Amino acid sequence: MLADIDTWVLDLDNTLYPADSALAAQLTHGILSTIASYYRTDLAGARQIQAELVAGYGTSLRGAMLTGTIDPHDFLGFERRLDYSVIEPAPDLAAVLTTLPGRRYVYTNGSAYHAEQALGRLGLAECIDGVFDILAGELVPKPYAESLDAFLARFGIDPARAAMFDDLEVNLALPHERGMTTVWVSGGAPSERLAERRWRAADLLGFLRENI
Repeated sequence: MLADIDTWVLDLDNTLYPADSALAAQLTHGILSTIASYYRTDLAGARQIQAELVAGYGTSLRGAMLTGTIDPHDFLGFERRLDYSVIEPAPDLAAVLTTLPGRRYVYTNGSAYHAEQALGRLGLAECIDGVFDILAGELVPKPYAESLDAFLARFGIDPARAAMFDDLEVNLALPHERGMTTVWVSGGAPSERLAERRWRAADLLGFLRENI
């Protein structure tokens, strides 16, 4: 099924480490706290604002930039206050990733700093050939075409020979249209084939073990 793949595109948050990680909870709190401070509201109000920003603009950061004057570096500053020590190393995942033929990239709506810290704690830094973050995409996030096109061009990726893994199904629609094999890391449900070159998996490690 994946015999023709030579480029592996991996989301970071809730994909390379699980959604129930303590780091995921810190990320959520950091984003909400930043929104609450910027919009001068409480956390309940921040949750409502975040939902509206994500629905309208793809990410909280993009929405805050387009509807206000927030500096993106100020917005992302909360990442430098996260405690990355809560992430456990993932040696089994590292072992599987190193067996994948070709190149392996992290494609994230977070910052390169965040990716580097998380990959280091997971023990996956040596498994990854490059990171494409929100700043590399000139602050245009997944799932927008400008972001995907910039990512593909940066690393010279042939979509027909690439597989992309992400926990958000919306981020996989356009890559699939471009010819990529896509795997929605949804958690819970067993792996299943949804359509041609389109899959759903409970977790990244399990799917790779079953299909590589």
